[in-house]
Amino acid sequence: MYAAVVRSFDKAPQYDLFDTPQPSGKNEILVDVLAAGLHTRVRSQANGSHYTSSDQLPLIPGIDGVGRLPDGKCVYFVAPDTSLGTFAEKSVIDLRRSVPLPEGVDPVLIAAAMNPAMSAWVALQRRVDFQPGQKVLVLGATGNSGQMAVQIAKLLGASHVIGAGRDQQRLHALAALGADDLVSLAGDPEEVAERLGEAASEVDIVIDYLWGKPAELAMLPILTKRSDRSRALTWIQIGSVAGPTAAVPSVALRSANFQVIGSGQGSVSTAGYVAEFPDLIAAISAGKLTVNAESFPLSDVEKVWNAPTNHGKRVVFIP
Repeated sequence: MYAAVVRSFDKAPQYDLFDTPQPSGKNEILVDVLAAGLHTRVRSQANGSHYTSSDQLPLIPGIDGVGRLPDGKCVYFVAPDTSLGTFAEKSVIDLRRSVPLPEGVDPVLIAAAMNPAMSAWVALQRRVDFQPGQKVLVLGATGNSGQMAVQIAKLLGASHVIGAGRDQQRLHALAALGADDLVSLAGDPEEVAERLGEAASEVDIVIDYLWGKPAELAMLPILTKRSDRSRALTWIQIGSVAGPTAAVPSVALRSANFQVIGSGQGSVSTAGYVAEFPDLIAAISAGKLTVNAESFPLSDVEKVWNAPTNHGKRVVFIP
């Protein structure tokens, strides 16, 4: 079969012939891959920097996709934890990590949306006791996952959603996606933190795709301006675009009802993720989430991989 193959962590995948994988477990089956998304997580998988990555090469990148079963039915699936991912003509899937798709749904749409949408969806459904009417700050809302998080928070019943990001054009576009307030993260970091404190002091949940200094500096301004510090504020750490570490002030944990948790592989079980797939797929299929997808043939993988990133689009490869 043809696949995108990584033979060196410092080079883009190359389109090449590769041995077709074979099912080995009782729940495994070989599917024809219809579409697979180039997510941020896939790039870190391919360059060996993700925290789940091993040094095993060669590898086929891709962590999820839409596939066609031998009986002709289509499924969304998450790839098994092996070096043989979804950027290939065929992929071995574990049926326990897959769910059937509705008739007529666009495979490209599902492949583009599921990964960036899943982070916020699972965080709100599995990591906290999110209640309709609560208020949410999305830190890093101008990225693909952040844009989804704004929409998902509203879809699940948030009464007020604040989107915070650096890209001014994409920040203003968040209003059409459901953001009630917008905060620019451009400028002096201390001033940015103060702006966040003024705008987000009454939120119940922070969905954080940035971490690093922006999170570190914003915690105390947000907490000290709360009208009632005993009202719970949960900070959900999902991404680390701005840095892998942030110093949490000890006074923040003592002087307010404040907790910092994470959401991702390990903090939520695979079964927990799979249980959320059907409802999220239904929302995407029904057009309740805006998805910006751009598809390319898998044979163009090296060219697309090295091209400047279009942050407004989610790239999907079609084998």
